[in-house]
Amino acid sequence: MVEHRLLTPADYRRMPWRNGAGRTTEIAAHPPGAALDAFDWRISIADVVKDGAFSRFAGIDRTIVLIAGAGMRLEGGGGAVRLAGLFEPCAFSGDDAVDCTLLAGPVRDFNLMLRRGRARGGVTVVRGTGERVPPASFRLCYAAAGGCECLLAGGRPLAVAPDHALLVVDDAAAVSLVVNPLTADAVALVAAIDLAP
Repeated sequence: MVEHRLLTPADYRRMPWRNGAGRTTEIAAHPPGAALDAFDWRISIADVVKDGAFSRFAGIDRTIVLIAGAGMRLEGGGGAVRLAGLFEPCAFSGDDAVDCTLLAGPVRDFNLMLRRGRARGGVTVVRGTGERVPPASFRLCYAAAGGCECLLAGGRPLAVAPDHALLVVDDAAAVSLVVNPLTADAVALVAAIDLAP
């Protein structure tokens, strides 16, 4: 069975970071409404307004994508990475103590968190031309810049406005999702997630 739900910013859940040093906006999580120590997966938007430590999430695999701002430098886990390009996924372990230094003012980033051993997945960046996202138990398409149109087999086109999202739950992980940016500069971020058997 395939179900979908369009999510607006009014559906999102706003809360402090786990370490209290910033604010995050949860777009969706599984199970819905799960606490930070109980989710299988979680997708959120973080506003980073000052240098400091990221919250630690033991047992969580993280992917972040810079969606606004000049960038940041992350140090931790024995290495450092400079995130200066928009819409480039960066994966790291939530086990690591990670410190953030802003390159030139506040940034905003898209976050996918997967509890190791319970969920696996990744983020596809759709820009320029449409893309078919392979089947998965859960897919969330977030319109990060401009709007997009999503197509599920046998269904009508679904318009996703900027800063809105489409959540698709596919019990059999059998239906492809086609995402088409509506303008040349539109960008959609699609998280595809499967739960561990």
